[in-house]
Amino acid sequence: MKIYLDNCCFNRPFDDQSQLRIRLESEAKLKIQEEIRAGNFQLAWSYILDYENSKNPYQERKIRIGGWKKYAAQNIHESKELLERANSLNQIGLQKIDSLHIACAVLAKCEYFLTTDDKILKRINKIGDINIVDPIAFIKEVLS
Repeated sequence: MKIYLDNCCFNRPFDDQSQLRIRLESEAKLKIQEEIRAGNFQLAWSYILDYENSKNPYQERKIRIGGWKKYAAQNIHESKELLERANSLNQIGLQKIDSLHIACAVLAKCEYFLTTDDKILKRINKIGDINIVDPIAFIKEVLS
């Protein structure tokens, strides 16, 4: 199974862990990363993950998140088709960068797009052939 984690998902363990939801999402995300390392899931990566991560002001986070690129089974680059798909997603109210992430995941033929971004999760939970869920829901659906 191929999955795509967006930048906010990768950053979740670095967030303030005093809130239960954040702690639980962090634990779920770390479990998913264990499964990726073990070869149980394929990770899709993208140029937009590289771009967004390059803007991270925290050097340690930037390095640790960027290190996940080596586990990627696929790396999606910008294309006309990707930009057209992102524009259509942008038309339904998603932010441009979120639209690009989702378009990358769809074009990579991922089954799941994982995010902790409430704006995305509240807007849509399925686009075409991809399920959009938070790490906790993914654990419940796939690893239970």
